[in-house]
Amino acid sequence: MSQAFFKTWVENKKASGSYATPPRIDGKNDAIIMINDQPIINLSSNNYLGFANHAALKEKAMEAIQSHGVGAGAVRTIAGYNDLLETLEKTIAEFKQEEAAIVFQSGFACNAGVIQAIALEGDVIFSDELNHASIIDGVRLSRAKKFVYPHNDFQALEELLKLHRHHYRHALIISDGVFSMDGDIVNLPSLVKVAKAYDCMSYIDDAHGSGVLGPYGKGTVAHFNLSGQVDFTIGTLSKALGVVGGYVACSQVMKDYLIVNARPLLFSTALPAAVLAPLNEAFKLLKQSQSQVDTLWDNARYFQSLCIQHGLTLLPTQTPITPILIKDEAKAVRISKACLNDGVYISAIQFPTVPLNTARLRVMISATHTKEQLEKAANIIAYHVSTQ
Repeated sequence: MSQAFFKTWVENKKASGSYATPPRIDGKNDAIIMINDQPIINLSSNNYLGFANHAALKEKAMEAIQSHGVGAGAVRTIAGYNDLLETLEKTIAEFKQEEAAIVFQSGFACNAGVIQAIALEGDVIFSDELNHASIIDGVRLSRAKKFVYPHNDFQALEELLKLHRHHYRHALIISDGVFSMDGDIVNLPSLVKVAKAYDCMSYIDDAHGSGVLGPYGKGTVAHFNLSGQVDFTIGTLSKALGVVGGYVACSQVMKDYLIVNARPLLFSTALPAAVLAPLNEAFKLLKQSQSQVDTLWDNARYFQSLCIQHGLTLLPTQTPITPILIKDEAKAVRISKACLNDGVYISAIQFPTVPLNTARLRVMISATHTKEQLEKAANIIAYHVSTQ
């Protein structure tokens, strides 16, 4: 097979000025990172609460290596599972106020594994048009029929249900809890209402809501006081929780089903103890105090107010995710590179991650940022947006 097509594609992308490569970071990923021996304000990390470098989490990881080794050995259905994994699944279920939880290797693996396992031939999926790529791929892996409804438009969804629901055995409505590119939140009360009215299962990917929304960061479902009324709540353990992995919170019946039907659990090695132990500690910290979540929100509101003062165009976010609209892809990449040269790392988000002509700089705020860092970053971003 010739590689000429791909070579031409890369060359054209580079020639347009919209080709971007991530920088190499030396050392830890935190509010300040080191790139080429220079300290850089980091606005591109999902480390919302600063847990990725929390002393207590690092200590638990090192203890777990000594007591449990560095690897899980095999998939859990063959090698079994250890006490740290059992504790984590019980902790997540309690935290999310659900009957049970299953830990996966990543959030992407959750969506790839759960959707294909529960949406079978003869079933139907209704999916928000702005859902994450992992949901889109999970839907593709299933054998169910798919209908895409306009973003957060539950009147349009209901019209689709009226037309199509009765033709299929089981139905699944899937939405992000927090939409990662725009920062807005699903209208969950409307989704749950429609799901119940048309006998559909509900499925929320809360990767950017867990640790951010609701009391103690319990997530989007708790934010709307709807715990126990969503069939599947998916989350990551690599963003606000600071480590790596994913989970689904669900009923015990669905856990029993997924354990032997979700392919990532059947064919991929389980997470190691050095991941599981700090995750247990992260949930412990969340349950003990609201302070990290409150600091995150305080920083986010402060930075967003600075952007407005500078006249930057923000998309209507409802969360700490702060998208600064640029529109032109090449310009967004130029601004990103210029900011990095001046000490601020901010990613340019462009097609196909977002629709054409909606390129943006996506700022990810952390509880570990200082006000001085946020002020400096806002000044630098505003300068380059106005001069590029």
